[in-house]
Amino acid sequence: MKAVLTLYFIHYLHWDKNLSTAVYHAFSSLCYFTPLLGAVIADSWLGKFRTVIYLSIVYVIGHVVKSVGAIPDVGDSTVHVVLSMLGLVLIAFGTGGIKPCVAAFGGDQFDEEHTEERRKFFSIFYMSINAGSVLWKNGRNLVIPVDLVFIAGSGLYKKSPPEGNVLVRVCKCIGFAIRNRWNNSKKSPKRSHWLDWAEEKYPKRLIQEIKMVFRVLVLYIPLPMFWALFDQQGSRWTLQATRMNMDFVMGVCFCVVKMLNALLILVFIPIFDMGVYPLIGLCRIKLTPLKKMAAGMILAALAFCAATVVEINKSVVEPPPAKESLVQVYNLMDSEVTVQFPGHTVFSDPLKSYEVTSLQYRQTLITFYDVYTFNVFSVYITIIHYCSKVWLNYNGLTFKKMEDIQANNIHIAWQVPQYVFITAGEVMFSITGLEFSYSQAPASMKSVLQAGWLMTVAFGNVIVLIVAEGAGMEQWTEFLLFAGLLVAVSIIFSIMAYFYTYVDPDQLDKIFREDTDDEKVESSDGKKNEAVSLTDMPKQTKM
Repeated sequence: MKAVLTLYFIHYLHWDKNLSTAVYHAFSSLCYFTPLLGAVIADSWLGKFRTVIYLSIVYVIGHVVKSVGAIPDVGDSTVHVVLSMLGLVLIAFGTGGIKPCVAAFGGDQFDEEHTEERRKFFSIFYMSINAGSVLWKNGRNLVIPVDLVFIAGSGLYKKSPPEGNVLVRVCKCIGFAIRNRWNNSKKSPKRSHWLDWAEEKYPKRLIQEIKMVFRVLVLYIPLPMFWALFDQQGSRWTLQATRMNMDFVMGVCFCVVKMLNALLILVFIPIFDMGVYPLIGLCRIKLTPLKKMAAGMILAALAFCAATVVEINKSVVEPPPAKESLVQVYNLMDSEVTVQFPGHTVFSDPLKSYEVTSLQYRQTLITFYDVYTFNVFSVYITIIHYCSKVWLNYNGLTFKKMEDIQANNIHIAWQVPQYVFITAGEVMFSITGLEFSYSQAPASMKSVLQAGWLMTVAFGNVIVLIVAEGAGMEQWTEFLLFAGLLVAVSIIFSIMAYFYTYVDPDQLDKIFREDTDDEKVESSDGKKNEAVSLTDMPKQTKM
């Protein structure tokens, strides 16, 4: 759906490209803010399994409402806008309950020792998401049957019970630590971490779990910039494609390019898992998850460099304003063809065989006779197969030739390199980030940390929203700006990652022998477990 959402705003709701881009990224941002709500519901109330089931229903209802809003006979333009926006909001809340829970629920099915199998699961999980994107036209009809299949396997799943309202406990613990530190005088003994000031009220295990989550969340701070670039596939890159040469099969060509990211994901995941990563390992290079993510950022920056080159070199034909359109005539006959407009001399010379000619005209309705005519993106395409003369009936409306238009001289296939770079970056960044978020999260907070990972996508879309509405740059300059910012952010992220030490959250069960309730730790138990920190846990390697 997102592949054509920007075009839906422009050509059906008649919004301009900046407003369409802004609303597209606002919707994308909402889709990735709501997972925090879904994670809270899953971890504190329904559990992951039931949260996925119930909010899938909300997701389906959202698609139904939006589809009704796209029916021309249903109300006026205001009704179309209201139903479309209502449907998108329901979709955002539905997907917000599904996103953090499905990945975490899948990871829950693997025991502690099955880390390699779990890594493969996240790759297969990501492939299945993109396989669904390829089949997006039938996706809405498949949601309910897929839910039934998911429910049918209920007895085979390992279901972790809700851990209570984890987010509220975390917030209370943090608030108590801040207040306790503030209320104590400077003469009080210093503690190794500011969260240790909560030890008087909260279990040390909970405090250590919050420390683990905080260290990962700090590492997430630079990540939104990657998503700011990645999600422009559905907005700026789509608008770029509409201004490029799509030849005779423009509908087919455009759809293939829009599905290219999902198709390449299906190809690249096995190539990277079975080819690229093992080959790098043979070179004795330790490719840790954070190194993969940094490399993915660089690849995404290269994708926008490629998009900049395309933007600079293509011949741009901007979409016509209101009450104007473009007319293109293709002569596929072996002889010349005369194109006439009643009362006007527009094409003064006959069209030679296999010649293409274009013009811009001020008109709201045209009708061609004896030819194949279709409208794509406010461009009327006429293909002449068998007649020697074409007449245009303009139904009494005012006609005025504006200018002859040179056809776009850069084919849409030149977008392929930028899709290759962005998809390779996605494989190294996104899949690795999903698995990293799960592996570094305590058992009780896996959905919460998954939601934190997804919120980086939301903030990335907010960045695009701000730039689209406020920058006012030429498109190629905007692309270059984003590429430069991502390179700078990737350097910052690499420095932060160098000082990050990997931990094994499952070791908490071995270190702490206390119960997991909220009772205050007794002083005798406190002496036994004092000074336990993240550095006591088994380490792997930096970055």
